[in-house]
Amino acid sequence: MQLREKFNPMCFLASLGAGGLSVSFFMYLMFLVPHKDAPMATYNHIFPELIKGTWLSFVIVFALVFIIVFAFFHFKILIWNVKQFNMYKKTDSYQNLLNSNAEITLMTIPLTFAMTINVCFVLGAVFVPNLWSIVEYMFPFALLGFIITGFYALKISFNYFSRLLTTGEFDFTKNNNLSQMISIFSLSMIAVGFAAPGAMSHNLTVNAIGIFGALFFASYAILLVIIKITMGFKNMFEQGISLEASPSLWILLPILTLLGIMMIRVSFGLDHNFNSPIDRSSLFTLTTSILSLEIIFGVLGYKVMKSNGYFDKYIYSDEVKSSISFALICPGVAFFVFGMFFLNFGLAFNGVVDKYSIAFLILMLPFMFIQFKTAKVFFVLKSKFKF
Repeated sequence: MQLREKFNPMCFLASLGAGGLSVSFFMYLMFLVPHKDAPMATYNHIFPELIKGTWLSFVIVFALVFIIVFAFFHFKILIWNVKQFNMYKKTDSYQNLLNSNAEITLMTIPLTFAMTINVCFVLGAVFVPNLWSIVEYMFPFALLGFIITGFYALKISFNYFSRLLTTGEFDFTKNNNLSQMISIFSLSMIAVGFAAPGAMSHNLTVNAIGIFGALFFASYAILLVIIKITMGFKNMFEQGISLEASPSLWILLPILTLLGIMMIRVSFGLDHNFNSPIDRSSLFTLTTSILSLEIIFGVLGYKVMKSNGYFDKYIYSDEVKSSISFALICPGVAFFVFGMFFLNFGLAFNGVVDKYSIAFLILMLPFMFIQFKTAKVFFVLKSKFKF
């Protein structure tokens, strides 16, 4: 299937969503498989538990299957998108895009490639034996990957904002949604990527570079949140939300999740190498605050999309296709992922509930339900678009 001038950079969201789902299933291994000698579960922790034949073995098999399935879809759809985008760049539609509000949708490309780095890291950790013994040699390459991706994202965003500030061509009549915040989503994904070696490396230089990169891109993201959310809600209050772009109301969920995880990782990085011990209670207040905001925007977005008939028209009907509908996947992934961080770093880490207790597993159920619904919608959309 060749779209050429009908292609839209938002199609990259399909690959992004698949990658996010793959990483989301790693959360079961990350938080349920014991890994006291490493900050994340690896092959050396996972496969000894797998062969024990316990309930955790079943969870591991379940997680591994879906990690592989969604990673496969991520790379398959990513390759398709790259081919389509290269053809799209030769069309007049691409030139029109570069002179419109929609130029910012190009930020989906570095966003998706940043997710690709995360997927590769998960696959390596889970399926390569003894990988953690050489991880310090891998962190500089991870940093290099995020530096390249970050440079690409900065180039797109600076070209976009410098054009608008020079010409004043921003079309406010087409800004009655939060789609412009895709740039913030991209910057937040890069920030959390930098924060991984910033948190886990025991080399001070790598640690410092990672934390600096994380705070640099997070600062830019937070600055844009203040601008974009104010503009977006002003135009939505005046015109009502654009029906097709209704999922943009949920874009704050992945942004909050990424910035929240970035803050947690930076805290651990400062604890490791900067002699700044973690205050456990601050993890409870941080995760609670972010989860609260996600619930607020989640409920608001659902109510709006239910009221304006978005789900019936763009998800469960074969008549209308919109690449923006894949924007529904990442919020569901983000809510599940941060829910696991809340349960583990907010509650279990502070002794509010015991990990593996009945209460802990019951509290996991709402987040698992959202993950299941998100995966179901992904397959509905995948079938609809014939990826």
